[in-house]
Amino acid sequence: MNYKETAEQSVIGSLLLEGSLIGNLTIESKHFYSARHKRIYEAMQKVDAKGIEINVVTVVTELGDSISEVGGVTYLTELAESVPSTAPIKNYESSIYEDYRLRESQKLASEYMKSPSEESLHKLMVDLDKVKDEGIQTDEKTVKDYLMEIAEELMHPDESQSKGHPTGYKDLDEMTGGTQSGDLIIIAARPSVGKTAFALNIGSGHCKNGGMSHIYSLEMGPAALLKRMISTEGRVDIQKWQSMVFSQEDYDKAMTAIGVISNWKLEIYKQTNTINQIKASIRKAVQDNPNEKHLVIIDYLQLIASTGKHERRDLEVGAMTRDLKLLAQELNIPIILLSQLSRGVEQRQDKRPMMSDLRESGNIEQDADLIGFLYRDDYYDKESEKQNIIEIIISKQRQGPTGTVELAFLKEYGEFVSLARKYEEVAHG
Repeated sequence: MNYKETAEQSVIGSLLLEGSLIGNLTIESKHFYSARHKRIYEAMQKVDAKGIEINVVTVVTELGDSISEVGGVTYLTELAESVPSTAPIKNYESSIYEDYRLRESQKLASEYMKSPSEESLHKLMVDLDKVKDEGIQTDEKTVKDYLMEIAEELMHPDESQSKGHPTGYKDLDEMTGGTQSGDLIIIAARPSVGKTAFALNIGSGHCKNGGMSHIYSLEMGPAALLKRMISTEGRVDIQKWQSMVFSQEDYDKAMTAIGVISNWKLEIYKQTNTINQIKASIRKAVQDNPNEKHLVIIDYLQLIASTGKHERRDLEVGAMTRDLKLLAQELNIPIILLSQLSRGVEQRQDKRPMMSDLRESGNIEQDADLIGFLYRDDYYDKESEKQNIIEIIISKQRQGPTGTVELAFLKEYGEFVSLARKYEEVAHG
């Protein structure tokens, strides 16, 4: 009998981890061979139809007393834990469709052999023709279709459909074209260099340009992040939040900044720490706001918990970066993923980061479309002539040049500005 148990188990396990993926599937319960898998999938469809998140608890509740007939809570939990990544779920679905087509073809052929005739042969051919198209994707574009679209773009460029979202930093945008839709962007640095502040500046700039920013911080809570953003927007010394002693001018600036930020399309998420929770949350946010220009920031990679089992940490990290790259492509949004660097950088005379410094790198270099390292000379040399100047070292860019952009880092506000703007402010006192 044509039946790949692993494929059915992997689809169900993936949905238990990331229930929103059911919207991407076209299979029905009839396509499953295993009776218990049919029952579980039907329960999932009912949960989804009610607008409730699919997970082990909600599916068990929906199954009710029949839970023991499908293997109990233990079986569902085992399925969820056995899936290293939900990214290949469409491949698992295709495998289920393939098995279904073969089973149905065998059944139709057997029925024909019981009573062969000209009429039954015609019926067999019609039925087989229907079965062979079951689950086959027919909406693939041809090369000619793509070429026609490119030609149309060249003849009638639509600036509103530009892939890149401006960061607010002219030199950086000239090198990268802004944050590109569909890209996984890695920003890496040693602790306390300023990667969180830089990401918040990018997120704020995106909001100011009419976009919607989604920040997933596994290190800091929403209140702490918002205080940083208020300090940057209002130019209030960040350190004053420790003592909560503000001058009247500080108070006025902070209240004005709060008013400005409250009008941004900004979301900060606290209750997500596994890769599948983050992916499900991102997918839901985009689906709920289909017309927005989304930007996702995740701070940071090494704090994300995986849900599958991996032999080594680098394989675990690699599976997560691959999932995020596929998600960026699927939703056509830029995802900025912050990452720590290994201590190896400290052992070299030149402390500027390199690809090999990416901590627990896995497939980061392969999956990322752009990799940027942050480097401050005054981080290592307190007497450096480059005080408060940060280098953004673009070490990889899939569709653009590599190079370095320098910005001024106003640490008291957590603000990054162009060097020209910094010198202009100094000149004007």
